[in-house]
Amino acid sequence: MITVYGRADSNNVQPIMWLIGELGLDHERLDVGHRFGGTRTAEHLAMNPMGLVPVLRDDGDEPIAEMGAILRYLAARYGTDDDFWPADPSHRAQVDRWAEWAKVEVMAAFQAPVFFAAVIAKPEKRDPVALQSALAKLDVRLDVAEARLADRLFLAGDRFTLADTVFGSVLYRYFALDIARPERPNLSAYYHRLEERPAYRDHVMVSFDALKGTV
Repeated sequence: MITVYGRADSNNVQPIMWLIGELGLDHERLDVGHRFGGTRTAEHLAMNPMGLVPVLRDDGDEPIAEMGAILRYLAARYGTDDDFWPADPSHRAQVDRWAEWAKVEVMAAFQAPVFFAAVIAKPEKRDPVALQSALAKLDVRLDVAEARLADRLFLAGDRFTLADTVFGSVLYRYFALDIARPERPNLSAYYHRLEERPAYRDHVMVSFDALKGTV
């Protein structure tokens, strides 16, 4: 049995739960972090000394922390679609390249600078000027995705891959926020394709109302 430590509305947990849903794996998810606490206990720190989520345990094996490592583990151990996580190192590197780009460039440009600033921060702490600056930096990354998606259905090609579980997990919140968004027809079409996936609806299109104005 797979156990995931982390709340359903964590943007770092959602890609993992989405992949678990896509793979149809038996699992248990425990609410840990943010309003649920539990990340500073001795038990949790033994699994992840950083005191963060997500953490995954699989049938008593050593715990795995860090979103990217967990996604790669699940894909390598349970994935059966060679397009999703190719066995060939050269082909896999192309998928991994875009997964890394989505995490290092897009998620990093969205989560703290935009989502935290616009949603999680208390209203009196919000800085509209800083938010607009952050959105401009995010736009540069999303313009890359817009061009990339002009001639392919998914981020790494015409098949759904691990890269999409990272990049796509940002888009529900991006499109749900009350912000000005440049028109990007390719990105919008891509997002609508993701919306059609049941696991995406179940694990990514999750209300974030409990996070609003909490810090």
